[in-house]
Amino acid sequence: MKVPPEITYRNVDKTNALDALVKEKIAKLEQVCDYISSCHIVIEKNHDRPRSGSPYRVRIDMTVPPGHELVAESNPPDVNQYPPLEAVIRDAFHAATRQLRELARQQRESDKSRTNDSAQQTTALVIKLFPEQGYGFLKTLDGEEVYFHRNSVLHDDFDRLEIGTGVHCFVELGEEGLQASTVKIVDKPGVGAGKAEQTIVEPPLGWQE
Repeated sequence: MKVPPEITYRNVDKTNALDALVKEKIAKLEQVCDYISSCHIVIEKNHDRPRSGSPYRVRIDMTVPPGHELVAESNPPDVNQYPPLEAVIRDAFHAATRQLRELARQQRESDKSRTNDSAQQTTALVIKLFPEQGYGFLKTLDGEEVYFHRNSVLHDDFDRLEIGTGVHCFVELGEEGLQASTVKIVDKPGVGAGKAEQTIVEPPLGWQE
């Protein structure tokens, strides 16, 4: 975490066992989301002998970039025999974990959507294949060379590729240069796809170089 977690005990004696339990649960939160900005935990006892419900209350406040504030709380309602403090702590952290997982999922989907929006769909031809290594290179119609991996080819069609196979794909800038994703076979040199009367992909000038 960017800021060390704050743990506050109110009307509750802090013990080594409780402290170890809280730190263990914090570590599991960081496994779910390793970029939590801050985390404030309040463990308190509201009543010594409540008429109903648990005397304990645990609240977890978290902030997650870019500006999300999450709150998880446990204060068991009316029960015949209220659970011990350790159970209330576990319940609060369980709720916090659920919220973090949902937020992380939403952020992953948002990042994926932005990545797809930034990628450009294009048409290209296969110019190099390395079947044993599971990758190859494409040349776009404007002459750019693009890397692609076996896993990027739709419908597990990597083994159907040949030099000169025409494909549609998304091209984006990766860490080591241009790379293709969502590679779909659409044509082969001089052969129409489906019932087309002419080739879908016209080879770019010098595509075999």
